[in-house]
Amino acid sequence: MQIDIKQARSYYRQMLLIRRFEEKCMELYGYELIRGFLHLYIGEEAIAVGVMDAADAADAVITTYRDHGQALARGIEPKAIMAELFGKLEGCSRGRGGSMHLFDAKTRFYGGIAIVAGGLPIALGMALADKMMKRDRVTICFFGEGAVAEGEFHESLNLAVLWKLPVLFVCENNLYAMGTALECSESEQNIAKKASAYNISATQVDGMDVFAVAKSAKDAIAQIKKNNSPVFIECLTYRFRAHSMFDAELYRDKAEVENWKQKDPLIVLKKKLEATASGSQLGEDELEKEIALVIEEAVEFAKNGTLESVADLEKFVYSPKVQQ
Repeated sequence: MQIDIKQARSYYRQMLLIRRFEEKCMELYGYELIRGFLHLYIGEEAIAVGVMDAADAADAVITTYRDHGQALARGIEPKAIMAELFGKLEGCSRGRGGSMHLFDAKTRFYGGIAIVAGGLPIALGMALADKMMKRDRVTICFFGEGAVAEGEFHESLNLAVLWKLPVLFVCENNLYAMGTALECSESEQNIAKKASAYNISATQVDGMDVFAVAKSAKDAIAQIKKNNSPVFIECLTYRFRAHSMFDAELYRDKAEVENWKQKDPLIVLKKKLEATASGSQLGEDELEKEIALVIEEAVEFAKNGTLESVADLEKFVYSPKVQQ
């Protein structure tokens, strides 16, 4: 397999940035510098990086509450994300969204939707608007396999096909919807097969292989634009950490977790390079130092950020009274 070394290094850097950023968030959470809910993306980095590589700047992105990885891969500044996690005005959502509600209009990142499957109908609305305005855009909607149990999943796929909407549905199947194993909630565990019942083009891809994800996403977006119809990708993946920082994680066997760690996206990419005798060109040590500095600067930026004035707490919440 021919591998573009420059592309591989870019993928590796992005995945490593997400990994180290998440690890730092976990540490800061322990010091109570980050509060509220925190859902880590560790183990799933290849999906965000691969899909974002296929996306255009004009495309819209909608995610779940596990949204740090997609935000970083989309190009939102680490400083703005970290400040948001600290609840500071300099954050991408002015400190009001926190970990679960990242937002950035410049990159068309309409990100963290906390309600399971809540992002799917929103994606349909955005795609419908683009279609009506004849804009050459795709709306990319990320969600977990837990969304399959919700009515919005089925309604959204059905309408997307009926209305021929430019939506790329990306199911991040990490096998556990919070603490419920997929085999305990779905009689048909092949989500792509289930999606195809709505007459939508649907495929499965190895979500631990960034090159495989990127190719699948590029092919899907090209298909969406050619056929004026939605496409569904199921990315088979695994989160290495608990569902959230509040999760005691009593539902998974430790041996299963360790087995999946052997399929770490970073390891998979390095093995691909080693197979082509190009592993030494990755420059891991150099990337580690560069990313450590980026994260250190992001944390300092967040610590020195500004808390919103109490006088502004109602801003953006209530509409001003209209004088009759």
